[in-house]
Amino acid sequence: MKIRAAVLQATGAKRPYQGNQPLVIEELELDPPGDNEVLVQIKAAGLCHSDLSVIDGNRPRPVPMVLGHEAAGIVKAVGNGVTDLQVGDHVVTVFVPSCGHCSPCAEGRPALCEPAAKTNNAGTLASGERRLHRADGTDVHHHIGVSAFADHAVLSRHSLVKVDSDLPLHHAALFGCAVLTGVGAAINSADIKAGQTVAVVGLGGVGLNSVLGALVAGASQVIAIDLDDDKLALAKELGATHAFNSAEEGCADKIKVLTNGGVNCAIEMAGSEKALEFAYQITRRGGITVTGGLPHPDKKVAIQQVSLVAEERTLKGSYVGSCVPVRDVARYIALFRQGRLPVDKLLSDTLTLDQINDGFEKLAAGKAVRQIILFD
Repeated sequence: MKIRAAVLQATGAKRPYQGNQPLVIEELELDPPGDNEVLVQIKAAGLCHSDLSVIDGNRPRPVPMVLGHEAAGIVKAVGNGVTDLQVGDHVVTVFVPSCGHCSPCAEGRPALCEPAAKTNNAGTLASGERRLHRADGTDVHHHIGVSAFADHAVLSRHSLVKVDSDLPLHHAALFGCAVLTGVGAAINSADIKAGQTVAVVGLGGVGLNSVLGALVAGASQVIAIDLDDDKLALAKELGATHAFNSAEEGCADKIKVLTNGGVNCAIEMAGSEKALEFAYQITRRGGITVTGGLPHPDKKVAIQQVSLVAEERTLKGSYVGSCVPVRDVARYIALFRQGRLPVDKLLSDTLTLDQINDGFEKLAAGKAVRQIILFD
């Protein structure tokens, strides 16, 4: 079938994106679903820094590629072997199509699925196939098994989680990345306990979800840290107890005084080595520093090695919030319905597919938290 999709021609695109147009809207040919695959009509797709990092070259991926990984839609057809989804079901996309059989999957860590890491890096579906083609037959790569910046997509069954049909799809889309990654970092990776002190460094869509996750976990102090005063104000509206602009003179020392030596847990979501060093600096003795940011692979951090031992510190990575999607998507949606995870307040704007370059310019400029493309 023919679809409209936003295709990235080359990585390392220069700003401003609304002028340089790194994403081009094209008509592509989409193959029908193969074995254990599903055709989904995409209804809503979020613009995320993980997409932006492919555009600007910080996250190397093969091109041409249809970007987009945070989305929700409606099942239109299923391939052989798919028995637990039916036409008309509403689904959320997940960008790690875990196999269920490799060592990490067997240990209950599907975010680290080894076959998925290989196929995601190669720009294919979990089957190793590419279902996207140009009119001349040239293959177009898939973005981490999803490619949601299109009106339809074929995905592995393992890249989808079924959700209730009464959940608005523009809200459901957020649960595939921003919520899983941000809330999961707080609840799963950091394992925040009631009464602990928490700081979140970097208040994009994922970082603000970490603020919400820390609040749900019962943190006594949730300290929001960013360079943007508007995002700091939004964090306070969401329930953060304190907010600091990290450009302030002596910011780290002020946080240490406030928390009597540092926070129990600092979560870095800025995707910057400097932000991670700052998060480590404000973590107390015996505390944990969790990072979910994805800077360029060449970037490295400088920490005082002896502090890991003498202060029994922990520095930990968090990918997809250390989540089990089939378990955690349902849990987090339930919290949203209860009003305890007001992720709808993070929506900055809605766009059409034709406005996608404008949206990424706003994201790169720090002028948006979560923008959603809506499809008819």
